[in-house]
Amino acid sequence: MRAHLGDQLVIESPATGAARRDGEIVGLHHDDGTPPYDVRWSDTDEVTLVFPGPDAHVHHSEHGQHITNPQAQPDADATRTVLAAGQPNPGDIGRRVATERRRQGLSLTEAARRARMAPDYLAYLEKQPADPSLATLIRLADALGTSVTALHGGGMDLPPGQGHALLHPRLRDLDPQECRALLSTHGVGRIAVSASDGRPAVVPVNYEVVDDAIVFRTAPDSVAAAAAETEVAFEVDHLDEALSQGWSVLAVGPASVVTDTEAVRGLTRRAHTAPWAGGVREMWVSIRPTSLTGRRITAPDQ
Repeated sequence: MRAHLGDQLVIESPATGAARRDGEIVGLHHDDGTPPYDVRWSDTDEVTLVFPGPDAHVHHSEHGQHITNPQAQPDADATRTVLAAGQPNPGDIGRRVATERRRQGLSLTEAARRARMAPDYLAYLEKQPADPSLATLIRLADALGTSVTALHGGGMDLPPGQGHALLHPRLRDLDPQECRALLSTHGVGRIAVSASDGRPAVVPVNYEVVDDAIVFRTAPDSVAAAAAETEVAFEVDHLDEALSQGWSVLAVGPASVVTDTEAVRGLTRRAHTAPWAGGVREMWVSIRPTSLTGRRITAPDQ
């Protein structure tokens, strides 16, 4: 293994082959670039003396390639994917971290400050396959207002709420102000309607909150369109499977189609996202809540 000042030393997870820790080589002890190296770690910004093991390789800053330790893995060049500079290949954790950071409206620098890590490390984590430590994930989850389970994508395809209940859970009602805060400005909620065949139906929709009204886009022939000119129930919730905690908000009120052309233009312009279901969905439905209630489950000391 040979390196130059400014190269990146990457330590891989033996289980996944993804980056577990990385840092900049800031000091050489041999003129030929062989180990050991002084490394400034991206996650702590500390400099330590490192004798690279078989799970380490060097990312040469000049060439944008990963060079594996030839003594430990002589055949790795034939099997390892070389990542060219400027061609990021984020892993699942990196994608979720980047998505949550943007959702919270945080800059890379601010998110790194909240998570108590170097901005360069956070940028690397978002752009490359990585396997950060549990401590790093806990700090990131706390900084982004989410959970370690969510960053891992755990339970993505499982029904929610299968975790163990708290030993002494606290269930309390939410006042209207708390409910409005949890509804926030947009997200995904569920609307309960009577379908065209008269049977009850519950469907998820992307929604916005505009002037105390809950609005969503749909297609005229969709199940959600049946909400128009009726009284409906609209529900939003959030569960933290890892902590067995969560909340739900229920809004009840009349729904109507937004027909004013200027109002429709304004809603379309202010929309944070297009409907996840795709297709042409230009019919805006507005719900004016006459009742707003909610509940939250927490640990007894919260």
